[in-house]
Amino acid sequence: MSLTRRQVLSLTAQPVVPLLHQATSRKLFVLSVDGLDHRYLRDVDRLGLHIPTLRRLMKEGSWADGVVGELPTVTWPLHTTMVTGVAPRDHGIVSNRRPPAEGGDYYWELDLCKVPTLWHKAREAGLKTGAITWPVTVTPIIDHDLPEYLRRRRGGAMDLRSIASRATPGLIERISKSYPSFPQEWMDDRTRVLAAMYLLREERPDFLAVHLVDLDSEQHDNGPFSREACAVLEYTDELIARLLDHLPPGYAVAVVSDHGFLPVRRVVNLRVAMRLRKASGAIRLTAGLAVAEDDAGAEFLDRMAADPLAALGRRVPASEIARFAPELKHCKAAYEPADGVMFGQATSGEVEVLLDSRGEHGFWPGRPDYRAAFILWGKGVKPGRWPEMSLRQHAGLFAEVLGIAFPTAPSDSRALR
Repeated sequence: MSLTRRQVLSLTAQPVVPLLHQATSRKLFVLSVDGLDHRYLRDVDRLGLHIPTLRRLMKEGSWADGVVGELPTVTWPLHTTMVTGVAPRDHGIVSNRRPPAEGGDYYWELDLCKVPTLWHKAREAGLKTGAITWPVTVTPIIDHDLPEYLRRRRGGAMDLRSIASRATPGLIERISKSYPSFPQEWMDDRTRVLAAMYLLREERPDFLAVHLVDLDSEQHDNGPFSREACAVLEYTDELIARLLDHLPPGYAVAVVSDHGFLPVRRVVNLRVAMRLRKASGAIRLTAGLAVAEDDAGAEFLDRMAADPLAALGRRVPASEIARFAPELKHCKAAYEPADGVMFGQATSGEVEVLLDSRGEHGFWPGRPDYRAAFILWGKGVKPGRWPEMSLRQHAGLFAEVLGIAFPTAPSDSRALR
C-alpha cells in the first residue's frame, strides 16, 4: 500500500500507523544501515538477495514502504533528523561539513545541534545511552560513546585512533579485552558490530544507536543494486544476525537508513550549456536539483527540458518546493535530473562527462524512486507492511518506544497507544 504523492508531501512528524500493541516503555536498539534503499527490501525476491535476517524482521515486525527524507539527503543532516524529529534547516546540521567560513570540518559536536535530541531527553529521563559511529555525537552526555570522528578513512572505515580520542574513556580498552580483534587500525562494520555486541551484553543501555557505513561506501564505488553492493548487504545481514544473537530480552529493534541511492552514469554541467548557448539568467545547481532564480533562468531550463543532452527530468511542482525547501518558494522553476544523471557545478569544459558505474545520493527527497528503509521489530510490535512515512517521524516513534516525552513530536503518542 502506498500513499498518493499529495499525502506523502503533507506528512509531518506524525506516524501514519500504530506500530505497537501497547505503549509500555522498553529498551531500544537502533541500527542505521547507511544508504539502504528501501527497494532492497521491497524487491528482495527480484534481486535474489540472501538476507534471511532482514526477511525475518520484515515478516515478524512492521516495515514501511519507503521513508521520505529531508533536504539535503546526505548522511549527517538526516541522522540528526532521526534523533530530533525536525528538518535540517531547523536543527542546524545542514550538511556533512560546516561552511568554509566555519572551517569546513564535519559537524562533530552534539552542541552544534540547535534543538533537543533523543540523547538529551533520554538523559533527562535517567536512561542509559550508547552510540557507535553515529554522526554528531562528540559529547559527554552519551554514557557509552564511540562517536563518528575521523582524520583518515578508507571506504566506510574510519581510523580507530581518531575515534578513541573522543570516545568515552576506557570503553575501547574494555571492548578490546572482550574481543581481541577489535582494535584494528580501521573501524569498519565488523568492529562496529563487535562494539555493539559488547554494549548489549555488558552495559544493556536503554537506548543504543549504531551507524553502519560499508554499504554506502560500496554503492558509491560500484552503484546501488550492483553485484558488489548486494554482497555487502548480504554480509550486513550476517552481522545483524550476530547482533540479534546477543540481544537481551526487552529490546525493540529499529533497522533504518538515512537515504536511498541512485545509479549515476553521467554528469551534466548546465552552466556550460548556458554559456555555449549564450543564454542569460541565474540558476542554482545541486546534485539533485536545478533551480531558476529569475525568469530568464526559467526560460532556459524550460527550453533545455526538450534537449536530450541537458538530461532534465521532472519539473518539480511548487507544492514540493514548499514542503522540502521553503527557502526556494519564490524560485521560477526547478527540475530534477533525468535518470542516471547528476548536475555538475563546472562553468567551463564539457557539457556532459561520462562516468564509470557508480552511485550517488543527495537527490531531491520528493523523487518517488528515492526512499530510505524502516523496520521496527520486537515484542509488542504489530507485524505488517505500512505506507510511506516521513523521516521526521522516527524521533517520536523512538521516544514512544522508550516511554519518554519528546517536544518536537508531541502528537506521536496518539498513533502508538
